[in-house]
Amino acid sequence: MRIGIFPNLNAHAGGVYQYNQSVLHALNAWNEDGCAEQFVLFWNDTRHPSLIPLKESGWEIKPRESRPMRQEVVERILQALGEGPHREALRWVRRQASKLNSKPVCEPPDPNIVQYRSDLRKRFLRSKLDFLIYPQPTPVSFESGFPYVMAVHDLQHRLQPEFPEVSADGEWQRREYLFRNGCRNATLVLADSEVGREDVLAFYGRYGISEDRIKILPYLPPPYITGDVSEGEQRRVRAVYDLPVRYLFYPAQFWPHKNHRRIVEALHLLKHERKQEIPIVFCGSHAGEIREQNFCEVMSLSKQLGVEKQILYLGYVADHDISSIYAQAAGLIMPTFFGPTNIPILEAWASGCPVLTSDIRGVRDQAGDAAILVDPRSSESIAEGIHRLWANESLAGSLIKSGRQQLADYTPDDFRRRLTEIITEAKTRVRAQQRQSAHSQA
Repeated sequence: MRIGIFPNLNAHAGGVYQYNQSVLHALNAWNEDGCAEQFVLFWNDTRHPSLIPLKESGWEIKPRESRPMRQEVVERILQALGEGPHREALRWVRRQASKLNSKPVCEPPDPNIVQYRSDLRKRFLRSKLDFLIYPQPTPVSFESGFPYVMAVHDLQHRLQPEFPEVSADGEWQRREYLFRNGCRNATLVLADSEVGREDVLAFYGRYGISEDRIKILPYLPPPYITGDVSEGEQRRVRAVYDLPVRYLFYPAQFWPHKNHRRIVEALHLLKHERKQEIPIVFCGSHAGEIREQNFCEVMSLSKQLGVEKQILYLGYVADHDISSIYAQAAGLIMPTFFGPTNIPILEAWASGCPVLTSDIRGVRDQAGDAAILVDPRSSESIAEGIHRLWANESLAGSLIKSGRQQLADYTPDDFRRRLTEIITEAKTRVRAQQRQSAHSQA
């Protein structure tokens, strides 16, 4: 069969990007082992570094759609410049230009009316595809009217609509249009966990998605994460980013649900109640109105509470530097409000970094005894958790050991095997649909 892949290779997409990397890595390993499938990948920047090994393995790479010349030029400049403060400055200029040239916001779609795109269907037919895999949710899946497998990473617009990033300015309706139609029209849906499957059934079972069509594919650490970072590489990264001697680490975009604010409040409590001045390193994007506002509020709060000198913000960090930052951190601190499960927890375990995270549904099952669990709504609980992690080396060592054991129970080979089994089932279902369609037309 010819299987299309419609990925998200934007490194600023956070966990979605990391999940896409794991899926592509697993499919390419399967391809190199001689699988009978032919993979056709759609991505506009056909020179993207992630595509190099795929091209070498014989994948077909096709652009998704034509883009304005101005956008092509900007992307080429960014690629040539590499990472660093100059690149962040160029991104800022691009954001300001985008604001000036932005079009009026369109009305959010009606979740009950699918806006079919015959152009997509015709393109997939011309490419002689049998079905597509979408490692991230996108309306392209059902708007094309073509068989597909789609990942659903979370349904937080249903679970926690109080957060503006999943509800404001028509976002709730856009997400509902996406997930309601994406789930009910999918050949198969991928969930990250049993909790994720429960959520899909709870919210969209009434629209026709059945339990047998929801497959669990737990996350992996992305393939660029390594637990074996040389001392020389660690020194290089420490010098590049001017890292503190000892610090906590939180790689997260500045969405309100990531809960940076309560981390700042916890640092303040520790400084004044326990006389502990604990450095923390933040990285991740704050582009866009919601993230920009939250970033400014968090940094302003740090000044008000007198802990701004304890915070180092790195901006965007390239994939090849992340492992070193984890390896030198005293711990990952991730008191997020969202789940069901989260990839940075796995990254930390793979890097030998102890974890502090949220005691919430889904995450507590993922973490087990390999993390300190705190109440994300309580600055006091987060402060107490940080104190335990920072002051107790024995506890930190125990958490590192437990994290490695958790990873050993689910390896890249397990991920690949589950993914190939899911694709095999999807093939069977698609063939049955094709036979039924041919019979009805006869």
